[in-house]
Amino acid sequence: MSLLCYNKGCGQRFETDNNCDDVCTYHPGVPVFHDALKGWSCCKRRTTDFSDFLSIAVSLNGKKRQISGAELAKAVYNRGPLCPSFVPEGCSMSFRPVCSDEPLVRLQQKISPSLKQALEKLEVSDKSTVGNEEDSDEVKVGTLCKNGGCAKSYEGPASNNHPCLYHAGVPIFHEGMKYWSCCKRKTSDFNTFLSQEGCSRGAHLWRKKDTGKKVVPCRFDWHQTGSQVIISIYAKNAKPDLSYVEGNSGMLNIHIVFEGDKEFDQKVNLWGVIDVGKSVVNMMAAKIEIAMRKSEPMSWARLDLPPVAPPKEEKKAEEDEKSDSEDEEVD
Repeated sequence: MSLLCYNKGCGQRFETDNNCDDVCTYHPGVPVFHDALKGWSCCKRRTTDFSDFLSIAVSLNGKKRQISGAELAKAVYNRGPLCPSFVPEGCSMSFRPVCSDEPLVRLQQKISPSLKQALEKLEVSDKSTVGNEEDSDEVKVGTLCKNGGCAKSYEGPASNNHPCLYHAGVPIFHEGMKYWSCCKRKTSDFNTFLSQEGCSRGAHLWRKKDTGKKVVPCRFDWHQTGSQVIISIYAKNAKPDLSYVEGNSGMLNIHIVFEGDKEFDQKVNLWGVIDVGKSVVNMMAAKIEIAMRKSEPMSWARLDLPPVAPPKEEKKAEEDEKSDSEDEEVD
């Protein structure tokens, strides 16, 4: 029975007995789509026609490959020892290193003129309101509830008797879909998203108490090009002197202070490998973009690595020890 070759640009069927070193011609690089041009990272030729892109001459000879791309990705990015049978000959992809021991380096910051202007306006506004604020717990009629997803307004003391239905998570907008992280009822219509009933029940929050710096969740998204992975964090008016992003070739620590007293912290164990020296943090008035340069021009299956599950043998040993200890207590 013939097998299908999974080398990029080949797609031919072959017999295992005839799989020699130069039987397959394929692209060792990745597809690149930029400014309507299509091509391969390993070749210089570019075209605007998709059919012409598919017919671009391949650039490397080698053996045909029997495994699927999903199996290859699982093997290449596994943290443990790799089975040699998973690694095809002629494969140019490097193994993902374990980066926990690498020192963290702060990424270069670039501050946009729009953010500088917004921070200057906020500074002037803060100075003009100093001493004019009244310390009062009174809630004005018409004040909207501050809980996410709740559209109720304060109409008097009786409003406190009605339960608040709100979303405890954060809004997420990804690939045209809109939903809350706490209930994940996805929709493509923004009005439908706004009208979704909350999934948590509690008391209304008419006023947010000022308790100084507070860690809050923040909406963020990511996308990639052939050479970069870009993380977008939607935090308004971030403070450059208090915010930073540090990382190494496989990990990021993100700390953002925005809107005066809010803090956002996120640790990302990256799916692929980046060049920290060529990565940069672009700080704008409405969001922050972390542009990470890929070490290799390859497509990432996701942004971060999934949590590593303990080996089955260790897990079984722990269960056996627990069972033995329980038996001893019974005796």
